[in-house]
Amino acid sequence: MTDGEDRDVTRRTHLAAERTWLAWWRSGIAAATAAVAVGGVVPELVEGGRTPYIVLGAGYALLATSVFAAAAVRRRQVDRALARGDYVSVGEGGVLVLTIVAMALALGTLIVIIVQA
Repeated sequence: MTDGEDRDVTRRTHLAAERTWLAWWRSGIAAATAAVAVGGVVPELVEGGRTPYIVLGAGYALLATSVFAAAAVRRRQVDRALARGDYVSVGEGGVLVLTIVAMALALGTLIVIIVQA
């Protein structure tokens, strides 16, 4: 490869890492939006039984916070690996925890909706 080709590959790799970081942010924003909707808007629209929605909304807010934090950690890991000319995989444990929490919140929301119907 020539120097120009090396720079182009490096640039594309950095841009791909940036797109991935932005995807983490979009996920965090989606969870934050769910927090506002489920924990803030829905309780104003339903009669009785507001507490489960507020608790779920708080859960979505915690999920959003966790996703933003994970995005920052992941971005730092990737930047350091790229500087070394290396690759670092995403930690399976963190992904598993975020997945389980998201699934629990979605299932909890479904249950509350069905019970409140």
